[in-house]
Amino acid sequence: MTTLFESAGLEAEAPRPLADRLRPRTLDEVVGQDHLLKGDGPIARMRAQGRLASLILWGPPGVGKTTTARLLAEDSGLEFEPLSAVFSGVADLKKAFERARARRQSGRGTLLFVDEIHRFNRAQQDGFLPVVEEGVVTLVGATTENPSFELNAALLSRCQVLVLKRLDDEGLDLLMERAEQEMGRELPVDEGARAALRAMADGDGRYLLNLVEEVFTFDFPEPVTARRLAELLNKRPQAYDKDRDEHYNLISALHKSVRGSDPDAALYWFARMLEGGEDPLFLARRLVRMASEDIGLADPTGLMIAAEAARTYERLGSPEGELALAHAVVHLATAPKSNAVYTAYKKARRLAKETGSLMPPAHILNAPTQLMESQGYGKGYEYDHDVEGGVSGQDYFPDELKRRPVLYEPKDVGREASIRERLSRWRALREQRRNSRE
Repeated sequence: MTTLFESAGLEAEAPRPLADRLRPRTLDEVVGQDHLLKGDGPIARMRAQGRLASLILWGPPGVGKTTTARLLAEDSGLEFEPLSAVFSGVADLKKAFERARARRQSGRGTLLFVDEIHRFNRAQQDGFLPVVEEGVVTLVGATTENPSFELNAALLSRCQVLVLKRLDDEGLDLLMERAEQEMGRELPVDEGARAALRAMADGDGRYLLNLVEEVFTFDFPEPVTARRLAELLNKRPQAYDKDRDEHYNLISALHKSVRGSDPDAALYWFARMLEGGEDPLFLARRLVRMASEDIGLADPTGLMIAAEAARTYERLGSPEGELALAHAVVHLATAPKSNAVYTAYKKARRLAKETGSLMPPAHILNAPTQLMESQGYGKGYEYDHDVEGGVSGQDYFPDELKRRPVLYEPKDVGREASIRERLSRWRALREQRRNSRE
């Protein structure tokens, strides 16, 4: 089998990185993707049926997207034609399509592998449609970005999207064992350092093997510990893109952890975003939103604390201001929850759209002129402060709304419990007055 180094024109005897030497030679050797390759997995079913559909392989770096595509070509008897959307343009695509058509005429098929396919623009993506439909190529695209956002709907409809998972500890351990077999000796580290290597890799098999290759150069009398390993190796930053999928996944996790009243998980996702380089002011704005949407009047201090935490960060900056944001995260996560105001607000907006330009009832309109007074403006209005109990029970909705809508329904939690009790009395009073008029 031709390796990537040999296909690039390098001699077989030339030094090759450990990751390349350990590149799987069959699909059965691919680590961590059994949900696709084994049993009832989609690729396993295709292989059993002797067919291969066009695919989009979506997953993080270093999980085997390129390797899987190359082995699929070999397994299916197709010519492997690799392209990178980073370095290729329309001219490169046309040449690849021409070569594929020539092969087809001679009875050979082509697996066109496009790495970073999401980097092609919409027009370039449309260029794949005719050659995929005609069967000129079997397209296998690889992407680290969510295909739903980055690829044309027309292209997606012609491909199956398969999700490759980040490697778990079991898969990373298997790669380290294979590396030890290849090198003919054990890694010069203790168990704590092996765990640290797995953590540093963060699910990326290729990066793990690059770390392992560096570790094999160590020449110390005693096995290296986790602490010593951290001094010897530079840990890369965690995968985090502030305007793409990871950004939205983590802010969703933070928001749902707060809503679910889990301060530990909320602090974890908050810290993950900070470590990834997220703008703390973005997090501050989202905390204010959470206070309004999910805590509401069950704990009115939640909005105050979130807003004050945002102001504190604006005054202090990092790192001191981040502690105030953490304070707000814990307060919101441990506060009683109610989305009653949020729900009422959405109902009110819908009702406002449906009812158009209905006038307020005449009795609550001011009558600064004699003409307006003659039209009944202000007639029958009761000043609530002069009524026993402070609530007159008058109706303030337009007269045309024959059925009084209920928008705000407080929950029986936190401060809203007492609000619920008061509103129940006031609504009963209004209903009584309405019935007496009828």
